Amino acid sequence: MKQPLAYVHPESQVADNVVIEPFVTVDKDVVIGEGTRIGSNATILPGTRIGKNCRIFPGAVIGAVPQDLKFKGEYTTVEIGDNTTIRECVTVNRGTIARGKTVIGSNCLIMAYVHIAHDCIVGNNVILVNSTQLAGEVTVDDWAIIGGMSAIHQFVRVGTHVMISGGSLVRKDVPPFIKAGREPLSYVGINSIGLRRRNYNNDKIREIQDIYRYIYQKGLNTTQAIEIIEAEMAATPERDEILLFVKDSKRGIIRGYFPD
Repeated sequence: MKQPLAYVHPESQVADNVVIEPFVTVDKDVVIGEGTRIGSNATILPGTRIGKNCRIFPGAVIGAVPQDLKFKGEYTTVEIGDNTTIRECVTVNRGTIARGKTVIGSNCLIMAYVHIAHDCIVGNNVILVNSTQLAGEVTVDDWAIIGGMSAIHQFVRVGTHVMISGGSLVRKDVPPFIKAGREPLSYVGINSIGLRRRNYNNDKIREIQDIYRYIYQKGLNTTQAIEIIEAEMAATPERDEILLFVKDSKRGIIRGYFPD
């Protein structure tokens, strides 16, 4: 259903049951899947791909060109999965030559005034709380929750099942399964509540806690901690995910917790 006061470019591909409210702009080279609703005054620009059953709230701008001086007009996209909600005044920029696309997964909640810059990769079931700002080429893995008014430095990666405190400045990579808070941003424990909600049992949570004791609480450097974990702890998907994340970190991981 398209309101007569909306503009939908004839070269866009919009499913028949998409609801487009008044004063929406849907430009050329846009694809919108079945069951999606586009709120009034939203702007959907070229290169945008929106999945099924998404909700785009008023004032959102999806697919604008990157705010990046290396962008030279190359063809890039924004890709949004199914069942994702994008609230008021969110801005999502297209990719650059670096990755070619900006991606938001399925079942995400992107709250009001969030900015997702060029070449970001946001996984599935992610929550970005109001006014969170992602700089270019940030990666946020599945099930992460980033508190409101947080700022994520370019190239940072946030691991799966992470919870980051509101108002955080995230300058380093945040490994999976943990909570992070304080300033500078630090490890403050395992995201045990979130893990239980996602059916991790107590034995698995204890295993994850033991891994992070070596990394953060035994006075070891990262290399020493990894060597001991590999030597003394049985290989499991969670152990290997943590070790691979730490080994692959380009910016280094956040620091441990040091009480005042």
